[in-house]
Amino acid sequence: MPNTELEANKDKNLTIKIEDKDYFRYPIKTHVFKDGDNLAEEIKKYLTPYLQKDDLVFISEKIVAISQGRAFHIDSIKPSKTAKFLSKFVHKTPYGIGIGSPWTMELALRQAGMLRISLGILASALTKPLGIRGVFYRVVGKGVSAIDGPCDYTLPPYNKYAKLPPANPSKVAKEIKQLIGNDVVIIDANDLGVDVLGKSSKDVSNEFCKAVFKDNPLGQTNEQTPLCIVRKV
Repeated sequence: MPNTELEANKDKNLTIKIEDKDYFRYPIKTHVFKDGDNLAEEIKKYLTPYLQKDDLVFISEKIVAISQGRAFHIDSIKPSKTAKFLSKFVHKTPYGIGIGSPWTMELALRQAGMLRISLGILASALTKPLGIRGVFYRVVGKGVSAIDGPCDYTLPPYNKYAKLPPANPSKVAKEIKQLIGNDVVIIDANDLGVDVLGKSSKDVSNEFCKAVFKDNPLGQTNEQTPLCIVRKV
């Protein structure tokens, strides 16, 4: 069941100021989602005690992908020689392995295809000396940038899993909105940046979503808070 009182995650701020307006970001603790969970019904259960009329609901893309069966134990993924080779050249950060492992690179090759991955690598190689970052993911698309893999800080059992991005995230967001009545944003956020993968309404701007989540209030380790209510103070 959700927390009886909502408070910020450790070392995170509850409020943030955007264009002279203050917003609360309430993280909601949940169970560890699994393949086959009824995502919309589970989210409704956790949010109902707290949700107010004009709240926005932000959902980590990870639980959407997991509930759709798009997370795979690494033992079930057989990386090709190409995946093993290419993964060696991916810059790794403390905030997620991305496609820097043979398993996640294999998923990236299946998701985007060898041609697009190759074009992304070429574009990145040409632009990095100019100080331009992120070109690879702009070429290969969000479907690859949201791929993630096994990390020590990820909650078990998913510390041994590789994950594709959610399928049809905007459709999922709209379906959840129909059930709870509030606008929904499906987001891929870490301590390096924010990507908006799906929204229930175009009236919610990507710029606002990225600003309100720029310090990643859901945390990046074992907080177990994949849901967030955003409320104007």
